[in-house]
Amino acid sequence: MHRHEGPSPGKFIAGVTAAVTLAVTAAGFLISTFDDRPPWATDIAYEGGYILGSRIRGYDVDGSRTKALLAGECALMERQGMGGDRAAHDPAAWVAGCLDGAAGRPSGNQGLLD
Repeated sequence: MHRHEGPSPGKFIAGVTAAVTLAVTAAGFLISTFDDRPPWATDIAYEGGYILGSRIRGYDVDGSRTKALLAGECALMERQGMGGDRAAHDPAAWVAGCLDGAAGRPSGNQGLLD
């Protein structure tokens, strides 16, 4: 009876080399396509603004902060850098999310299909 121990060393090394080459090529393509910006950066920016706007709305007792957000404070906060790294991906989406959260509208990114 003969015991099979896998592919020959030459075939194994060739297979591993091909897999590594394919992985490096795919990683290079993704990096060259998206650079520092992830492919879902707009969603990240929108949700970051939405969460902040809805939190401020939730903790606003007298409604003054909510009115200020809707009157332009969301854009002011983004310009002052209060949106952080998430706003840097797509500032307009961050402001739109902040306005939606402050207004009490449902998130534009909820659901399975956009």
